[in-house]
Amino acid sequence: MAVITFFEKPGCINNARQKKMLKNAGHQLIERDLLAEPWSAGRLRPFFKSLRVAEWFNRSAPRIKSGEIIPERIDADSALKLMVQDPLLIRRPLMVSGSLYLSGFDPDEVAAMLGMAAEELLAAGDLETCVQITDHACRAAEEKRA
Repeated sequence: MAVITFFEKPGCINNARQKKMLKNAGHQLIERDLLAEPWSAGRLRPFFKSLRVAEWFNRSAPRIKSGEIIPERIDADSALKLMVQDPLLIRRPLMVSGSLYLSGFDPDEVAAMLGMAAEELLAAGDLETCVQITDHACRAAEEKRA
């Protein structure tokens, strides 16, 4: 199975579910704190491949939810600068396996990256949207980093 470097926000319920699913499928994870990582624009860019800039962002980030940052109005260079300064803005998880990079947890993309059947991932449901944003621990962690 694959060795995956998995950049997560510690305490994120969905990242925990995603990691558990990957481990249960036999993959080895190298877990990293996305918020403490020393990012640069050049290091972040491969994760976003051909995604539209607006898709690079974590829609649950406080600065986006407040309307301070509107991803649809930002160019690639500005987006990367913002994300280096404020990693809460980065769509997560970020994953690397060999020379393959992913942002977010789209089951089809993850399955293709890992050579798995997409059905294995789809059975687990939505593994990207934070369904627990009202959860006090998740919300407190987001607000603390803001």
